[in-house]
Amino acid sequence: MDAPQFDTLDVKTPLLRILEAQKAAQLREGAPSAERRIDRLNRCIALLVDNRAKIEAALNADFGCRAPQVTAVTDIAGSIGPLKHARDNLAKWMRSERRKTTPALLGLLGAKAEIRWQPKGVVGVISPWNFPVNLTFAPLAGILAAGNRAMIKPSEHTPATSELLAQMFRSAFGEDEIAVVTGGPEVGSAFAGLPFDHLIFTGATSVGRHVMRAAAENLVPVTLELGGKSPVILSRSADMETAAARIMAGKTLNAGQICLAPDYVIAPDDRIGEFVDQSRQAVARMFPTIRDNPDYTAVVAQRHYDRIQGYLEDARAKGAEIMEINPAGEDFRQQEHRKIPPTLVLNPTDDMKVMQEEIFGPVLPVKSYRQVEEAIDYVNAHDRPLGLYWFGADAEERERVLSRTLSGGVTINDVVFHVAQEELPFGGVGPSGMGAYHGHDGFKEFSHRRAIYTQLKKDLGPMQALRPPYGEGVAKYLAGAIKG
Repeated sequence: MDAPQFDTLDVKTPLLRILEAQKAAQLREGAPSAERRIDRLNRCIALLVDNRAKIEAALNADFGCRAPQVTAVTDIAGSIGPLKHARDNLAKWMRSERRKTTPALLGLLGAKAEIRWQPKGVVGVISPWNFPVNLTFAPLAGILAAGNRAMIKPSEHTPATSELLAQMFRSAFGEDEIAVVTGGPEVGSAFAGLPFDHLIFTGATSVGRHVMRAAAENLVPVTLELGGKSPVILSRSADMETAAARIMAGKTLNAGQICLAPDYVIAPDDRIGEFVDQSRQAVARMFPTIRDNPDYTAVVAQRHYDRIQGYLEDARAKGAEIMEINPAGEDFRQQEHRKIPPTLVLNPTDDMKVMQEEIFGPVLPVKSYRQVEEAIDYVNAHDRPLGLYWFGADAEERERVLSRTLSGGVTINDVVFHVAQEELPFGGVGPSGMGAYHGHDGFKEFSHRRAIYTQLKKDLGPMQALRPPYGEGVAKYLAGAIKG
């Protein structure tokens, strides 16, 4: 049976049928045991291990050129790690959490207060095109560990990978456990409007607004993993050779098509030239050639290629210096794929599109500052980003940047790496997202924290005194409770 595809006007009915079947199965079977959850996670791990070659081939086909090593690291190994971490820790996470009673005397006399972590039910997953396998399986680590079922809507922009995902899950899971539905924007819109028990969306901020609006119709709680312009602040104390190598590695990974890619650099005005020189050298070491180099990822689609080229044309027209890093001096005007060499935009101004919109490509604006406070003020004058990166050895400055800015997460002396830490929550703030997952935080995000209080078996005198008819007992209680 093929994955459900919906090209008619009535796209919601078959989606609802799957959702209702999953909800019915969840109610019928109840919260799954730790053993059942582990089994589901192991099946996911096996799918990734057994289908490695197919996943690499599908993503290469969808992008036009994407190295199998990039896919293996980010989409396959990067998914197996979270699944194993959840599998190995979920029994501990499932334990109820004792809390103190109020007043504490009740606890001493035998009353109990606790939190039990219960599955929410069915979680909808809308995954994006840039890392379509990882951003399906990484949320599933927390979703399945928490005991939920899932419906998945992968991106239509990576059709080969989306169809492969549908085949993979169909081979290992019943539709009432995990279901994949494919289709275009009309399916995505209908999917976002379903009455899930929770919905996680990873993608652009502009689309996230529509998803949240659709979910609100059914009061569905949402986790939004969005993006934004993640800044890099280079301190005067930074090791520029190391910083440039790490920044350019992050910017060229997947050709910058990463929600956490460094989006612009703010560097000391007297070290801009050094950063540019070290960036050139770093790129040349990684990519001696680019045009036909299978290690360098292509832009996923023509419209994104045109969008990025439009940013460069706009910046050039408005006075920026465009510095293409092209170690072999190759001609990119005619090429098999949609490759854009790493490109620095020097002296950008705020009226340029490249400083107004998330770039999502291998283009890096470089601004200057005289005092680090200028860099802090610039970051704070814009939307709070998904990631913030600081390079340097000045501990006082590092703490000043951390205390005076706000972002979803931070990596010090590198870029992107905080997302790989399973025991750190991953999520945005404001326009860069809401909610967080990964590791234990993912288990909590997709669980209902059910508060349970167990009362004493027999009434004590003070408990009886709080009931009508009100008399001296209530007066004594209020005299003690209502005071500073």
